[in-house]
Amino acid sequence: MQEKIQIKNLSEHDYEQCLKCSICTAYCPVSTVEPEYPGPKHAGPDLLRYRLKDPDFFNETLKLCLNCKRCEVACPHGVKIADIIQAARIEFSTHAPSLRDKMLANTDFVGSMATLVAPLTNFFLGLKPAKVVLDKVMKIDKHRQFPAYAGKKFETWFHQEAEPKQQEYKRFVSYFHGCYVNYNFPQLGKDFVKVMNACGYGVRLLEKEKCCGVALIANGLPKQAKKQGEVNMSSMEKAINGGNEAVLTTSSTCTFTMRDEYKDLLDIDNSKVRDSLMLATRFLCQKIDEGKIRLAFRKDFHKKAAYHTACHMERMGWSVYSIQLLKMIPGLDLTVLESRCCGISGTYGFKKENYERSQKIGAPLFQQIREVNPDCVATDCETCKWQIDMSTGYPVENPISLLAQAIDVEETRKLNQ
Repeated sequence: MQEKIQIKNLSEHDYEQCLKCSICTAYCPVSTVEPEYPGPKHAGPDLLRYRLKDPDFFNETLKLCLNCKRCEVACPHGVKIADIIQAARIEFSTHAPSLRDKMLANTDFVGSMATLVAPLTNFFLGLKPAKVVLDKVMKIDKHRQFPAYAGKKFETWFHQEAEPKQQEYKRFVSYFHGCYVNYNFPQLGKDFVKVMNACGYGVRLLEKEKCCGVALIANGLPKQAKKQGEVNMSSMEKAINGGNEAVLTTSSTCTFTMRDEYKDLLDIDNSKVRDSLMLATRFLCQKIDEGKIRLAFRKDFHKKAAYHTACHMERMGWSVYSIQLLKMIPGLDLTVLESRCCGISGTYGFKKENYERSQKIGAPLFQQIREVNPDCVATDCETCKWQIDMSTGYPVENPISLLAQAIDVEETRKLNQ
């Protein structure tokens, strides 16, 4: 049975302000490639008005929505169009999540199991026969490449190697690492610790961390997402009260989900931690502007990069921080790409029914990257990384990882003592 959850934070104001100008539809990446999708205006405010007459009405085309939030960025009246669509999917869908959707959504469970036998998992997921089976049985498209799983979780590395060294610092931040860093790419977490330590900050992990829940929301499991969100908010509140200056992340999607989706879709009170929860690049830029952090860079670092603004970065308006930070690196030749959706939208692009659409949406972005021909692409979203890496062949780095490669650690330490 489909999980139901009451959405309390959307009111008549959120759709009555719609002017029917259709700017959102013109800006929607799905509408440009999918004739069956009626566009955000119709799927959001228009259908919400219709449900006032027929509360049980549900249009299956709502599932085509990426939840990229670009319609909300475009809306001149600030209507929460994507939230209206997501709320309708949560409240009115008649289909229970499939086994595939549950598997894709439960990142903590799958990641914990996969990392135990990471070499075997990665080998299996790379086999063509395995891809065909997943395609036929689970409806996970055979062309989609899975991110590799790490042999050692980030949390394990941190407790064994990094945690004992953190007590030498006088200032602290907490780190919400997320599923991607913990199970797939611990190096990003290591880079984060390296940068923060060099800047004079000790790093602490949350007392208890769960997946932010974005995949659970997208796959029709809002109750589980709410439970996990409440655990995260409780841990973050303890972290802030425990003397940490902020709770930092290295994922734009995790950040947006916990700052905005928690309160708007899951009715989780995040008011006590929201202002202290931010992307690491934003925190660093603020401290640098305040003169509280200074950076020194290696003279032998040279790289050409293209920066991609992930959709949720666009919604938060925070790409300016990552771009500003990257522009501080003397040896980095940076091109800022035109903001376009990459098409993957988390688990959306893994599904057989969405894969071709996902690639069509991302095609203009991929072409931009090829024209720039960088050494790497920089972005703050891990699933954008997977999509760009697979679709273009260019390596993709988080801005924090590029900063970790470029800074002169010892000189930066001296500047921040």
